[in-house]
Amino acid sequence: MKQLLKTLTETFGPSGYENAVRDVILEEVKPLADEVRVDALGNLIVRKKPSAGAKSPKKIMLAAHMDEIGVIASHIDKNGFVRFTNIGGVFGKYTLGARVRFLNGATGIIGYDHFEHVNDAPPINKMYIDVGASSNANCPVKVGDVAAFDRPYIEMGDRLVAKSMDDRSGVLVLIETLRAIKSTQNDLYFVFTTQEEVGTRGAGTAAYGIDPDLGIAVDVTATGDTPASQKMVMELGKGPCIKIRDAGMLSDPRMVEWMIQTAEKAKIPYQREVLLFGGTDAREIQTSRAGVIAGALSIACRYVHSASEMVDYGDLKNSVKLLTALVSKDVNL
Repeated sequence: MKQLLKTLTETFGPSGYENAVRDVILEEVKPLADEVRVDALGNLIVRKKPSAGAKSPKKIMLAAHMDEIGVIASHIDKNGFVRFTNIGGVFGKYTLGARVRFLNGATGIIGYDHFEHVNDAPPINKMYIDVGASSNANCPVKVGDVAAFDRPYIEMGDRLVAKSMDDRSGVLVLIETLRAIKSTQNDLYFVFTTQEEVGTRGAGTAAYGIDPDLGIAVDVTATGDTPASQKMVMELGKGPCIKIRDAGMLSDPRMVEWMIQTAEKAKIPYQREVLLFGGTDAREIQTSRAGVIAGALSIACRYVHSASEMVDYGDLKNSVKLLTALVSKDVNL
């Protein structure tokens, strides 16, 4: 799992440019799937059919997004410095001084050389990317070129740190769940979605096409276990989080109860999640067509939307166990 997570997080795939990430996933899931297809928005849809003799299979959509936050070049000045804007939730406090890698291979450092308020994070429209150029003519970046933050995966004991844990950790959980399921009473659609960070776009079209009975998003959630954090109960190492509410949705109470009962029966540690900000693909799944019973399984993550997002290895393993237990057997919702 750790080697695959390293590969996933170190692959670059900002929203709308998920191709390289999809290729990595496809190599893992193709031998495990009954059907594989890619839709018009680039979602990778992997089907695991119900076992022979399944009496009343539920069509279940499991979603984890492939994309990560990034930046896009908007202007290059005469000295070759690149102005940029955001793709997704890029925060100034994490951006200044960061390294980025463009999809064409060019690298750069994000700078801001005005030191009157050195301890304040400037807005990103005041920053620039230094790509080592000396003029517009020898700048390796053009307007419209896209980049993601550039940091290697590292392990700190059971704490795993990388860019794009949001949501490559969720992608990992879906892949490992598919690997763990030998048979199922349900019709399962493992969907690796695009463009979540810019408005959960891929999940909406995928859910419309699949028309599931149930939907579960697998994504990260912020924690309340650091010194200056907001008062939330989610912590690293305490198990997968069962979402009750975030800024984009209220989980269906039937879904919440089913997930809690399954975790308790299987003796899997879990946490109750009320997230004060942000959302997941579950929002789009829930409101697709005439509506879907939907919820989310979340992985506690520190420093979300930074280039050093941190998750716990035990939480990943327990997330796979819980998701496998949920979708393997008959579902009566």
